[in-house]
Amino acid sequence: MPVNSPSAHERYRYQPVLMKEYGLPVSPTLVTHRDDRPVNVEIHPALLRERYFPRSPQSVRPAREFTAETLRAWGVTCRRDDLLLCVSELATNALLHGVPPGRYYRVRLMLFDGAVRAEVHDSGGGRPRIADRDPGAEGGRGLLLVAGVADRWGVTPRMPGKAVWCEFGVRTAGF
Repeated sequence: MPVNSPSAHERYRYQPVLMKEYGLPVSPTLVTHRDDRPVNVEIHPALLRERYFPRSPQSVRPAREFTAETLRAWGVTCRRDDLLLCVSELATNALLHGVPPGRYYRVRLMLFDGAVRAEVHDSGGGRPRIADRDPGAEGGRGLLLVAGVADRWGVTPRMPGKAVWCEFGVRTAGF
């Protein structure tokens, strides 16, 4: 029996494969199996990174740092603070309302066609909504902030749970 063997999550971490800085060849053209003529030269597939975080208030900061690290790797500089704010709010909402004890939540980031989409997946029930809040209340404004800052936001049902997402139009350096 191996001692201190890595967990399955550590062994199979997502590694971006479309980025030049990772030393992988990036072909400017795509070819079919039987035809070596270039096709679909203008295709720009989405870049995706995701990570799981435990049900703990201390996990919001690492989720925000994961987002910042991903945006930096993708060359996204505009609207960075707005994205970080929204990931913090969505992660906090998942912790407070959506992640059952002993479970994790997932932060998924996608870059495609001049937009970044941030999703926070949880396995809890319910459907998030912006509710009327007492102006003197200390909390309850997370989705109001997301709605005010993001270009678009919404909720996608999953089994089990849901994914709450937001999108931002961005400019990138190098993609």
